[in-house]
Amino acid sequence: MITYREDRLNADTYIDFLKKTDLGSQYPKERFRERIEKLVRNASISLVARDGVRIVGVLFGLTDFAYWFYVTDLGVDRQYEGQGIGRSLMKRAHELAGGEKDIAMYLIANDNAIPFYEKIGMKLADDVMQYNKIEWTEFTVE
Repeated sequence: MITYREDRLNADTYIDFLKKTDLGSQYPKERFRERIEKLVRNASISLVARDGVRIVGVLFGLTDFAYWFYVTDLGVDRQYEGQGIGRSLMKRAHELAGGEKDIAMYLIANDNAIPFYEKIGMKLADDVMQYNKIEWTEFTVE
């Protein structure tokens, strides 16, 4: 049985989880560990799905709890994909942020994830501004 709860992971635990997902490819190599430490410490919402003690899904997000919710990370263990865990994490996190009647939800999706997000009712937006001067060397978390 999968359980969901708000939980703060440490950087080592999250990095170990990333190795079991396709999510780790979204991060730049530059200062990876330092950035992950900040991510797990500062996310407004840190929601974890577990099968017993095993972490099978994670969602991190930033919100003002009034209008906006930005999902920074949504990952599901490859062995647990297709079981509704990602959908449940999104729904529960949106509720924690304040609910769909009050909170607009945004995220950046890689091309492979777009069909999932469309399936749960999200739409591609064309009204988002970007300012990005990040050093970005792609790598795989292993």
